[in-house]
Formats: sequence, C-alpha cells, structure tokens
Amino acid sequence: MIDAGKILAVGALVVLVNVVLMTVKIVVGIIGNSYALIADGIESAGDIFSSIITWVGFQLSLRPADETHPFGHGKFESLAGMFSGCALIVAAIVIAWHSVLEILTPHHAPAWFTLPVLIGVVAIKLLLARKVEAIGVEMDSRALEGDAWHHWSDAITSGAAALGIAIALIGGPGWEMADDYAALFACVIIVFNGSLILKGATHEMLDGNVPAEIRQRIESHAAEVAGVERIEKCRIRKSGTGILAEMHVWVDGDVTVREGHRIAHAVKDHLKSEMPRILDVVIHIEPMA
Repeated sequence: MIDAGKILAVGALVVLVNVVLMTVKIVVGIIGNSYALIADGIESAGDIFSSIITWVGFQLSLRPADETHPFGHGKFESLAGMFSGCALIVAAIVIAWHSVLEILTPHHAPAWFTLPVLIGVVAIKLLLARKVEAIGVEMDSRALEGDAWHHWSDAITSGAAALGIAIALIGGPGWEMADDYAALFACVIIVFNGSLILKGATHEMLDGNVPAEIRQRIESHAAEVAGVERIEKCRIRKSGTGILAEMHVWVDGDVTVREGHRIAHAVKDHLKSEMPRILDVVIHIEPMA
C-alpha cells in the first residue's frame, strides 16, 4: 500500500535540500570566482521547479477513479515522467551552452575552497538520488525515476566541475577551463539518460505493453483458479503505479452462465490478491468446445 503522507514528506525534503544547495552553490561560486559553480546553482533552480512538478504529478496520479475519470488519474504520473525527461535534456543543453561560453571567455581559476563545497554537494546529491530512485523502483514510477536522475545529473555535473577545478588548481595557468570541458562531457551522460526517461514515460502514455515477466505472472496466477482451462489475449497497460488488465478466460463450455460468472470473479479476486498493483481486470469468458 502506498503511503501518500510519507511520499509527500520525501518530496518536501527534496525541494528543501535543493533550495539550500542552490543558495550555497551560487554564493560560494560568486565569492570563489567559479562560473561553473554559479551555473550549477542556477541549474539547481530548474531542479527545484522540476521536482515540484514531478512530486505534484505523482501525488495527483494516486487519486482514485471518479465519474469523470473512470480509469483513475495514473496518467499524471506518466506526464510528470515526460516532463522530467524533457527537463533533463533542456538542463544539459543549458549547461553545455554556459560551458562553451566559459571556454570562449578567458577567466581566472576558481578559489580552492570551491572544491570541498562541490564534494559536499556531490555527496548530498548522491544520497538524494539513491533515496528517490529506491522509491521510484519500488513503485515502478517513471516520474520519480526521472526526478532521481535529476539528482544524479546534478551530482555528475558537480562532480565534473570538482574534477575540473582540481585539475585547474593543480595545473595552474592554462588549465582554468578544465571544469568547463568536464561539464560538457557530463552533459552527454545527462542527455542520454533524459532520453531514456522520456522514452519510457511516452511508452506508458501510449499504453505500451508491460515487461514480459509481469504478463507471465498475471497469466500464471489467473490459470491457478479452479475452472480456468486456458488464458489468452491478455492485454496489460500501466496507469501510474498501478496496472489495468484485460483477458479472455476459457472455461468448460457446459458450465452455466452463473458458474462462468463466478469463475470470472474468482480470477479477478485472485489476481488482485496476489498482485496488489492491479487496479482492475476485465475478463471475457470463452467456452471450450
């Protein structure tokens, strides 16, 4: 069972941590003459907005079905996932643009104290990413997995900036732009993963098929019910963190309509008992010759 209160608390914590990190990065970047750190802080502002959209969308997806939305509100989750994927790609483009501008503009090497700040940022972002990713995997949520990747991407860009600053500090004159080149490399990774998140969320929005192992589990559990002869035409789609299924269940052709109806309900009840993620199952009874 999904604990909406716990999920909301985690979302609020994520936004609060992002606000603190954004402030720290921008202030330290200005004082320490690190344009990469300032750009990273500005990018964190986008992360805050993205996280709010993602977590609000996820909360909306948990709302039950009603008269105007008989299949529930699960598509909010997929929409939030699509937004997260697009936001990752846009963030990578913005970071790359700033990096190129910095490469083309001669500037001083950043102060030494920007390095430990970035290392601290990376550590915090990795913890956030792991926490949000664990929740996203547990609930099979593209939106939360996308938000987790926002934290991974922030950790990657901050790590790249830290590496570049370390090289600039060690290398001395002529190495001032090392962090900008490192940020460009990080952008490639961010675009790749943003594209994967966007692809997965779009697949769910278009009611694409679920992984084969979920289909096999559903068909296997349905076949366990007494009176079921065969399962076919099993169609499954994801709605938010839940699953909607349709299937044809073959039974003995000589059973009464009442008995066929009972078997159908038994299959539905058994499936929802074995797999709590299943929101509803539509069953069509077919007679065996």
